[in-house]
Amino acid sequence: MPSREDIRAFLNREAASILVEVAVAAGSTPRDTDAWMLVSKNHIFGTIGGGQLEYMAIEHARKLLQGASADCELTIPLGPEIGQCCGGRVALAFKPVDRQTRAVLIERSDREIARRPHVYVFGAGHVGDALAIALSLVPLRTILVDTREHELSAVDVPSIETCLTAMPEAVVRDAPPGSAFVILTHDHALDFLIAAEALGRKDACYVGMIGSKTKRATFKSWLSREIERPELVEKLVCPIGGASVKDKRPAVIAALAAAEIITAALKGNQRQEEIPSSRQGRPIGA
Repeated sequence: MPSREDIRAFLNREAASILVEVAVAAGSTPRDTDAWMLVSKNHIFGTIGGGQLEYMAIEHARKLLQGASADCELTIPLGPEIGQCCGGRVALAFKPVDRQTRAVLIERSDREIARRPHVYVFGAGHVGDALAIALSLVPLRTILVDTREHELSAVDVPSIETCLTAMPEAVVRDAPPGSAFVILTHDHALDFLIAAEALGRKDACYVGMIGSKTKRATFKSWLSREIERPELVEKLVCPIGGASVKDKRPAVIAALAAAEIITAALKGNQRQEEIPSSRQGRPIGA
């Protein structure tokens, strides 16, 4: 887990902090009632949506840290008077972090991280490395897989897991349901094995492969003879990143493909399309 997300490091470093939660979110708001942040004397962890709303929350929390007699809840209309034009209303709850709240926060953070969709990037070449780095900024569990130790050893990003294996297709078999598989290896035969395994699982949220329309047509013909349900070959995304931008630089391909993968991987975790006009959450420390 990257240091920027390490709640234990923040809590161990900061002697005192205030938990700020979105207790009520009505109308159009930057975040919903699952949003929270920690505020210490000089640092913050997390976000409730940024902007003037967050500045006000930080200022109020630090007054509480200084011992000021201040309300433990603020109701803030998000209008021109505070420089935001969302038009909704937010109620914020403030609470000092004690031992019990600390334990609940750690458990909640660990649970959220454990639920993150898995994205397996096969091939630690130029595009694979760039794609893994792009995905590392998003709440996903990104695993970079390769058969070559020297390629994986060159990856030095704390939030990217690496997997050295002689049989990448076995990694596909062991992946949890809803995983995404991105195939960018140095070997077309290996690409074929991984793609066949991924498409054969039926529960992958995304199966993509670097290549061209010609490669896709070739692989479609091969795969149609290898998997139980040939119609699943239509799920293969190739080329990844689409064809509207004619730029083959690794960083560009990675950025375009990342958008596809993030959309597919997080789609299952999205809230229902119709959100009630007033939403009230249960406080973390309750």
